[in-house]
Amino acid sequence: MTKVKKAARRLEKADREITHKAASKHDTPPMRMAANVGELADQPPLIALSAATLAIGLILRHRSVAGAGARMLASHLLATAAKEVVKRSIDRTRPHSVKKGHDYKLEPGDDRSHHYSSFPSGHTAGAVAVARAAARVWPDGTPVLSLVAAGAGAIQVPIAKHYVSDVVAGAVIGLASEWLVDAVVRTAMRDDA
Repeated sequence: MTKVKKAARRLEKADREITHKAASKHDTPPMRMAANVGELADQPPLIALSAATLAIGLILRHRSVAGAGARMLASHLLATAAKEVVKRSIDRTRPHSVKKGHDYKLEPGDDRSHHYSSFPSGHTAGAVAVARAAARVWPDGTPVLSLVAAGAGAIQVPIAKHYVSDVVAGAVIGLASEWLVDAVVRTAMRDDA
């Protein structure tokens, strides 16, 4: 086994140990409540928030609000698409599924079962993409938006939905998706000028 593979296995083992320790109380009332709050970073609420921001901006003829909504929606949709491509090519058992007796696996695959769709975190990808898109338009809100997105990702570990590395991968997907949308918007704005 190569040094890289050995290091990757040690990292994966540490990731699992940290996650399982953090998720040891995932089925308690406070964690169930936190899980409900974490669902605000799911696809339907983020799409609704983005679309509502766009609609309000259009109705009020407020260009920056409409622009923020459009950026948020585009960034979220791209992050969701990218997350799905990765999720459909890698099977990883969710922490709560391991606790319920499912065998742990992390391998290439296309298992569509919820139990094996841990990698990457879609909630994190969407929350980071939307928060970063909003922060482009409202930079003064960056600290709060970043904190909310980080919280949406971080809660996924103690509620046993994702491993730490799933959350990190989701954040990278969210950042990359928003960056790409921003690059397209900037190019389009330059071409219009």
